[in-house]
Amino acid sequence: MNASRQFAVPLIAGGALLLLANAAVPRFGTATAAAQKKTPPATTTATTRVKPIVYRDRTLPNGLRVLSAQDRTNPTVAIQVWYHVGSKDDPAGRSGFAHLFEHLLFKKTKNMKDEMLDRLTEDVGGENNAYTSDDVTVYHETVPSNYLETLVWAEADRMASLIVDDANFASERDVVKEEYRQGVLAPPYGKLGVLINAKSFAVHPYKRDTIGNIEELNAARLDNVRAFHRTFYRPDNATLVVVGDFEQAKLDAWVDKYFGRVPKPGTPLPRVMVKEPPRQQTRRHVEYGANVPLPAVAITYLAPPVSSADAFALQVAETILSGGESSRLQQSLVYEQQLAQSAYAYGSLREDLGLLVMSATLASGKKPEAGERALLAELKKMMDKPVSAPELAKAKNLLLADALGQRETNEGKADALGDAAVLLGNPARANTDLARLQAVTAADVQRVLRKYFAGPSAKPVVIYYLPETMRPKTNKKAEKGGSGR
Repeated sequence: MNASRQFAVPLIAGGALLLLANAAVPRFGTATAAAQKKTPPATTTATTRVKPIVYRDRTLPNGLRVLSAQDRTNPTVAIQVWYHVGSKDDPAGRSGFAHLFEHLLFKKTKNMKDEMLDRLTEDVGGENNAYTSDDVTVYHETVPSNYLETLVWAEADRMASLIVDDANFASERDVVKEEYRQGVLAPPYGKLGVLINAKSFAVHPYKRDTIGNIEELNAARLDNVRAFHRTFYRPDNATLVVVGDFEQAKLDAWVDKYFGRVPKPGTPLPRVMVKEPPRQQTRRHVEYGANVPLPAVAITYLAPPVSSADAFALQVAETILSGGESSRLQQSLVYEQQLAQSAYAYGSLREDLGLLVMSATLASGKKPEAGERALLAELKKMMDKPVSAPELAKAKNLLLADALGQRETNEGKADALGDAAVLLGNPARANTDLARLQAVTAADVQRVLRKYFAGPSAKPVVIYYLPETMRPKTNKKAEKGGSGR
């Protein structure tokens, strides 16, 4: 199970360049009539019409929101339950609770024994998994469509009757701690992702990492965990998404039958109200790691929330900086200057606010100061001069190809609906945002970069993550008050 799909992961996964104006687009889009008659120059981008996801949106009396979309092209169905709770909702001093519950919901309930969900999915040729992010925890399954009712029942059962006892609490806490050791402590740069969050936010709970940490997990008690479950795992804090081969009337009846009887708690849902203040000055941090082979540099700026209209231009800017071998950071820092072993940028845009992160792992013998200057220079170039038409077209095509590829599956369409409903506030954005992405201009990219990264409040956080061998030698005699030559 993924600790977080926002953990040091770029907004675009990359992929082959797809000139959508000229290509035969899969069933979710068709080229414009003009593009079909005449191939446009390489410096232009034709608008690709994307077939909308036709969905039904209803809310049960207990507050559960249900989004459903039929696709009868293959006999499978994707089921997702989006709980609007993530690591930002972890109790103070108990980071990792949302991630811990991602694991606990696969344990026993009143009507299912441990790991029974695996049997209900994997044993019939399906799959199941879950992930936790800063803002949501999502459980998802894909199964043959004749098992849909069984999975609707199972998801309702683990919402309503999860059993959290000493045994499964202790076992899953140990699993999470082991994930921390493998994902953060063991890799040479595992701690850098944790440092980026911890040092980039002053007061917002986004500063705590999704995976948690061993000390705070050890401090957790069973009553803390049960209280967290009662507070957040409830129908009025959940969105059920079903996409695939089903009959609408039957699905509605099953949802009403199994989810409809889950009671809505009488207590209000707590929400994070903390606002991150603007940065008043540049902040610098130096950390050392015993297993770090080469120096690394990370630079972060505060960015808008994921629902912002500026998010589309930032996605395009990030892709121009870091989307593939021909990206600006890769070409400049790795190939031309031979300054870095790797260089990347990513926008971690979240519900409340986000970060733009630029980072480089330096080549042998190179200084972190040189890496910092080179990263900032590439950002400044994009603010000083509009990006070229070919760069703009390529970036938008990469992003659009990635989105269209995801929508080739029922799970990908469910992801799009869930993201839009829970994080963007409107499921209709699953059908409108790709057009807004395609409408981004070079002027938009330049304007948005200047807005967030060049103004008086655009102060970076700079992190040097260095090998232990670079730590300055301490003058023990001076520390004791002595004098020396």
